[in-house]
Amino acid sequence: MSRCGIVVLAGPPNVGKSSLMNALIGEPLAIVSPKPQTTRAPVRGLLTEGDTQIVFADPAGLLNPAYPLQAAMLRAAVRSIEDADLILHLHPLAEAPAPPLAAQLPADARPHAPALTVYTKADQVPPGRWPRLQTGDQVVSAATGQGLKELLAEVRARLPEGPFLYDADDLGTQPLRFFASEFVREAAYAELEQELPYSLAVEIDEFREDSSPVYIRATIAVERESQKPIVLGRGGRTIKAIGTAARARLETFLGQRVRLELWVTVWPRWRKDPRALARLGLPLTKEPNP
Repeated sequence: MSRCGIVVLAGPPNVGKSSLMNALIGEPLAIVSPKPQTTRAPVRGLLTEGDTQIVFADPAGLLNPAYPLQAAMLRAAVRSIEDADLILHLHPLAEAPAPPLAAQLPADARPHAPALTVYTKADQVPPGRWPRLQTGDQVVSAATGQGLKELLAEVRARLPEGPFLYDADDLGTQPLRFFASEFVREAAYAELEQELPYSLAVEIDEFREDSSPVYIRATIAVERESQKPIVLGRGGRTIKAIGTAARARLETFLGQRVRLELWVTVWPRWRKDPRALARLGLPLTKEPNP
């Protein structure tokens, strides 16, 4: 009998959720940045081997929201956790022991799946200085691959029996437009400093997959007019660097040449605008489960 289930990576910001998911599925699907709170909408990656399909979900980090965008990110993360068949509760090994998962969730959250504690960033702690852990806790390093094989074996053993939810050849569950916007945002995070990345959103205006090269037009939105020149850079150097990096990532992901056009606009105070958040797939209100 085949096994299939949704496994959600849950924990505070910058705990290494996206890096771990990428390492587990063997593809750089989720965007990664040293800056915390990079993940906004949950990213789903698939690992299908033999009679087992694992649907990994990488939502935003669990935090106390300071403004509507963070509230919407937390809402989406909680919904992913509530839909899980298994929760991987992530926490840095250097900061063990992990607090209870329930203490990091809103009071109205209703997760029903069992949780497995996974300590991340093991490569940053010398083996002789590891803290005492509970029996069954997993220790991993996305950077070195340490503990990944053992974690996958534990996850497989805990999955429910049932048919696959997706085609065995698929890597992710979201449309290509979603990954295109994420890769542009990842490139922008790498090029821009300080707080500007948190004021930045990306929307795909056009995606022509049937053209050669694949044509993608995207808009980078910032909150204030004064931020546009920063994204553009002197002589357009910054926006060109963002486009070059994003195009390379997209071409690797799609396996085709890509023509990418980027535009910069202003969405005033978009992080606090419910309409803008809904437009980006992050509504403030909780949607009913299908």
